[in-house]
Amino acid sequence: MSANKWRHAMSTNSGAPARRGRSPATPTSVSQAGASQAATAHPDRRGQARAKLLRYAIVMAALLVYPWIASSFFTFQIGAQSLILGIIALSLAFLAGYGGMVSLSQMTIAGIAGYVMAIFGHSAVSQISMEWPWWLASVLAVLLAVGTATLIGIVSVRTDGIYTIMITLAIGVAMFYLTQQNYTVFNGFQGFSSIFPPQLGTLNLRDPVPFYYLSLFFALLSYAAVKYIVRTPFGIALQGTRDNARRMRALGFNVAAHRVAAHAFAGLLAGIGGVLLVWYNARISPGTIGTSALINILIIAVIGGLRHPLGAFIGALAFVLLQNFAIDLIDRERFNLIIGGAFLLILVFSPDGLLGLWHRVRGLLRPARKQ
Repeated sequence: MSANKWRHAMSTNSGAPARRGRSPATPTSVSQAGASQAATAHPDRRGQARAKLLRYAIVMAALLVYPWIASSFFTFQIGAQSLILGIIALSLAFLAGYGGMVSLSQMTIAGIAGYVMAIFGHSAVSQISMEWPWWLASVLAVLLAVGTATLIGIVSVRTDGIYTIMITLAIGVAMFYLTQQNYTVFNGFQGFSSIFPPQLGTLNLRDPVPFYYLSLFFALLSYAAVKYIVRTPFGIALQGTRDNARRMRALGFNVAAHRVAAHAFAGLLAGIGGVLLVWYNARISPGTIGTSALINILIIAVIGGLRHPLGAFIGALAFVLLQNFAIDLIDRERFNLIIGGAFLLILVFSPDGLLGLWHRVRGLLRPARKQ
């Protein structure tokens, strides 16, 4: 074909409408196609967001209504205790799930906050307790818990894996024997008793319902704080140090500083849980921070699931229910057999804990989406 014939054919085709196939793409058609795809995607995202908000609203309503339909035993012994242990386990879940650091000293930090409340606040041991106002003792307890957690972080962040576990376990055991053998400050194995929550006017926080709402408030606050922190640049960098610390150092991040800061934040959560725990038990002794208590926090976090903050509270609820009702099935002395068996079963069938098992079951029951 000559050049003139080719030009004539091209001019003829461009002037006539396309009879076959698709018309050539223009900027207008491309933008319209993108807009249609975005319009298709947005309803799906909005639907997911609405479903998520609906789930949160249902859970919140259930938590608020729970004390009014449950007995005092279930409100205080089950509900409040689960929330308090969930806060302490949340501090461990934050370190392990988002920082890759398994610390067995979180109950020790909570115990330090409890001892500070007993020493500087009110208790039955008047010769040791300083009788400070409850709010001042509470602030001091949380601050000392954060400081202790920071020191533990400075010592342990240089190690990884089993070495971190052993260091934090050694710190917890050392604190246990210190409180058991020291009578001048910690009152030995007897500890402190009659450490009650305050009374705000006519509102007595010792009652089951007010104390439950107090625990619920700090549990929701701790949960929201963790959810916010993990989405910040600090939280994202912390997860990067968990996945590949060497690469994060090469990118210029101070891995040790991020890990110490994570320990400090986890100490804040554990300190709040420690104050609530000493008010819940109305006493504190070396048994509160014994080796079994340290391991129990780890079990709670693993049973619930380390990959989501909600897992700590689910694990705490399961642990408290077993603790209170397992004696109907087995002797109290063999309670750890039930806990250990449940722990092993969950690890075998769902390494992500009960929350991971729920996600797996929901995925199986959810109908397949149409393509």
